[in-house]
Amino acid sequence: MPRPTLRAGLPALALTVAAALAPQLGRAQAPLVQGPLAAPVLAAPAAPSPGQPTAALSEARARAAAEQILKALKNGDAEARFAQFAPKLQRMSSPAMVRSHLRNQPRILSWILGSVVPGLDSSAVEARLVTSAGPRQLLMIIDNEGRLEGYHFDAADGAAETVARQFVQALIEGRYVYASSFLSPKLQEEIPPAAMQRKWQALQQSTGTVVRVEKVARSEDTPDMKLVLVLTKFTRLNDNIFVILDRRNAIIGVDFPTDPALPSAR
Repeated sequence: MPRPTLRAGLPALALTVAAALAPQLGRAQAPLVQGPLAAPVLAAPAAPSPGQPTAALSEARARAAAEQILKALKNGDAEARFAQFAPKLQRMSSPAMVRSHLRNQPRILSWILGSVVPGLDSSAVEARLVTSAGPRQLLMIIDNEGRLEGYHFDAADGAAETVARQFVQALIEGRYVYASSFLSPKLQEEIPPAAMQRKWQALQQSTGTVVRVEKVARSEDTPDMKLVLVLTKFTRLNDNIFVILDRRNAIIGVDFPTDPALPSAR
């Protein structure tokens, strides 16, 4: 597939990325690029069926689960943190990987839970954290069993280039759950960690094993989107990974190269 031309602008690139990635992930009917980040809409049913928890009960359960999740993070308890993952996240992680991740993250000092939007199968819970690196905003998606299905830290106060670099570095290190946290909540639904792993490993069949990130550069901006190119070195060649972010630096589109370029002679 020819790489998207930058002259066409970011909206055209976004559509190209969506069309290119969706069929390969078996979700041709669902776009893989969406607009600016917003809280996911998880509408509660008008009248619960027998055995179905009410919205109030779902909210109470989600708040209680969120408190336990944040307590495990504050205590640096990798085993508890891993046990809180939903099965689809556990399959992509391990207590050892969680422990390694926690050692490299700012310490959580305190938190205040914000809004809770209960839904049929999961609830979105917002939290305002105070960490050793300053305040952070966290969105957690918690299922009705109290398990963490996904999460996203707001990175609006950082640089888009930093987010893109950290995302690709997480892929390089095989930390797919962490890599998924850089995606917008909507894109996390479209590209779960297992699908991201398959895509990343399929890429390396053509490029050879990934070596490192060589360079990160901002390419284009619009009022709603930013395009960052992550030049990545593989054992056979080098090529750019296109990362599209919204205005709050949540990743809303990723384009892995399908026609990688040979490294230039030096």
